[in-house]
Amino acid sequence: MTANTLSSLWAEPRAADAPGRLPRDWALVGVVVAAALLEGVLRDDVAWRPFATIVAVGLAPVLLWRRTHPLACVVVAFGTATALGLASLLGGAPSVGLDTMVYVLVLVHALVRWGSGREIVIGLAVVAVAAGIGTVADYTGPADVIGGLAVLAAAAGGAAFRYRAESRRRAVEQSRVEERVGLARELHDIVAHHVSAIAVQAQAGRATAGQRPEAALEALAAIEGEASRTLAEMRAMVRVLRDGAPAEYAPRPGVADLPALARRAPAPAVDVELPDDMGELPPQVDAAVYRLAQEALTNALRHARNASRVEIRVVEGAGSLRLRVTDDGRTDPARPVNHGFGLLGMTERVQLLGGTLRAGPAPGGGWAVDAEMPTEGRR
Repeated sequence: MTANTLSSLWAEPRAADAPGRLPRDWALVGVVVAAALLEGVLRDDVAWRPFATIVAVGLAPVLLWRRTHPLACVVVAFGTATALGLASLLGGAPSVGLDTMVYVLVLVHALVRWGSGREIVIGLAVVAVAAGIGTVADYTGPADVIGGLAVLAAAAGGAAFRYRAESRRRAVEQSRVEERVGLARELHDIVAHHVSAIAVQAQAGRATAGQRPEAALEALAAIEGEASRTLAEMRAMVRVLRDGAPAEYAPRPGVADLPALARRAPAPAVDVELPDDMGELPPQVDAAVYRLAQEALTNALRHARNASRVEIRVVEGAGSLRLRVTDDGRTDPARPVNHGFGLLGMTERVQLLGGTLRAGPAPGGGWAVDAEMPTEGRR
């Protein structure tokens, strides 16, 4: 278990999107330099005071690179601290260094926040060596314990910020993945609907070409229109599915667009019945009703034998909305209740919204799709 944890930490990549130098970094360096100069001038109990002041001031600019080069900054700062500790041991001089150099804890925080796994391991080892030598060279009792806790707190703070940022990034990525899955499902619905309409028009044109050439030309015109709409909507969806590619969104179709959907459908005739005083629906329910009706209509065009009419009826109830799509075609005994991706996708979409969906042969003949979804979240 421990070996796996260490191996995972060692392989951890650097945190994404580390910012470069910011205006507040220059302000931080200015404050550190001013504080080090003041301490170097006012304190007289520091061994090698001019040298210690120069070191504290000289290391301050390292803060500017703490995000982009966290390990190098830690090695420079704590390597210098190690050298001061060794010099204190050899020279017998306590209190080498200024209290202002506590700013090196910012480097520990940045190391854990932005560094890779191996950089964190190596950097914390350098920090531990420097802390150990400093404690031996200038042991002051419980104060050294507080210093060790401060180092741990800086590292823990960096880890906490890193974990929170990573969690947020993963949540955003998961949301993008779910959105892409939804877009892929809508792409299937769009293409299936238009291709079914194209197939029906082509069959009708072929059947009437010999007797009514003008009807065949009308069918070709309808096929051309359906194909153009299919290509346009496919291109818009594919642009969205590609990483980093911009896309222009048309308004998402909803219940109000069902009559237009019916008018574009080839034979059989499609009747749409909507509530007269329907209120505003939640966007997800509004879009789902349209896509469900589109998929059900596509299935009717594909599978309903000798159908002369398809009915799309939307009924609004207390806190719910019901969609019913029926056709009067003959039921195919070999047609399963749940066939293909279409009905499975419809069922999943409705269940995600907290509703129910039933699809199968209607009691009076034909095929029926009945979906009911809650609308309590309407705005």
